[in-house]
Amino acid sequence: MGTPLTIAELKARARRRVPKMFFDYADSGAWTEGTYKANEADFAAIKLRQRVLVDMTNRSLQSTMIGETVSMPVALAPTGLTGMQHADGEILAAQAAEAFGVPFTLSTMSICSIEDVAAHTTKPFWFQLYVMKDRTFVASLISRAKAAGCSALVLTLDLQILGQRHKDIRNGLSAPPKFTPKHVWQVATRPFWAWEMTQTKRHSFGNIVGHAKGVGDLSSLSSWTAEQFDPRLSWSDVAWIKEQWGGKLILKGIMDPEDARRAADTGADAIIVSNHGGRQLDGAPSSISVLPEIVQAVGDSIEVHLDGGIRSGQDVMKALCLGAKGTYIGRPFLYGLGAYGKRGVTMALDIIRKELDITMALCGKRDIREAGPDLLHHRLPVVEAEPARPSQ
Repeated sequence: MGTPLTIAELKARARRRVPKMFFDYADSGAWTEGTYKANEADFAAIKLRQRVLVDMTNRSLQSTMIGETVSMPVALAPTGLTGMQHADGEILAAQAAEAFGVPFTLSTMSICSIEDVAAHTTKPFWFQLYVMKDRTFVASLISRAKAAGCSALVLTLDLQILGQRHKDIRNGLSAPPKFTPKHVWQVATRPFWAWEMTQTKRHSFGNIVGHAKGVGDLSSLSSWTAEQFDPRLSWSDVAWIKEQWGGKLILKGIMDPEDARRAADTGADAIIVSNHGGRQLDGAPSSISVLPEIVQAVGDSIEVHLDGGIRSGQDVMKALCLGAKGTYIGRPFLYGLGAYGKRGVTMALDIIRKELDITMALCGKRDIREAGPDLLHHRLPVVEAEPARPSQ
């Protein structure tokens, strides 16, 4: 088969290469997966305005996100278990993002640790923080991110409790995989994945094992993580984390204008409009559908980014037109990683870049920073004809 031309083609190849439990983890949503599906479907409903006979030369996708120059306004989203899509996955994805000139965000629940990624990259990356009940461990994570030179902290707000994902429960998801007949079969039928996993020592949650109190091995990890997500997380904790961090702070998981205004009041540098990829509250609206009202609610008081449902450069353009200053891709880069490793992440980014560039040109713009609502096609309302008057 030839080189993949779309994110969907990368997804199909990842499905054939990654064990089912880990592919399903990346490709699942909560409960009915209605919100997960809406994230994609609602992008398709937005139409672009085609322009002709305009100068399309010397185009630029370069922009900024929280003051950092990016080759295009796209970042790699924080995703748990990235190192189970491909051996050393977080390191490979971070290297691909660095070479491409876009931010990489490392998850708290990564397989490769903060220190692992820092040792294998040359530029600062971003670190995503989950708030645990053990505040000493949280402070330690923040200190480790500072020591590694991370240039931004992404604080996730919408995982105080874990949404139910049926596929993960049925698959008995764990890292590393359990040794049941089902799991052994899944791994055995993916020999290239299995071989690569034997070449690395990174098979569990690198930011937790050996760092959290009482978690020195895999036997103690499962119970610790099940107990540690803090349902009491509140706005006062954001202030404490901001003080502990002292650097650029991004708040992820905003889906409501009132929450957006409160987030802006914290003094954070940006918010991410996100429903956790449809993995938390099923039945919530898509990220793109609430973006305009959140942008309107906060005005210029805080930078607004968007995560969820982006599968093409056209999706990126639509989000920018509706007011986002930056976007995030999670599943697209995971599909690339699972399919081809580091090269696949670069493929995913290149697919997005080419589509974004061509779309911008055909909409009549040469600079991505000029994307706005004028590039969207607004359908006129259908006006029903008045009934004919009876003849006199």
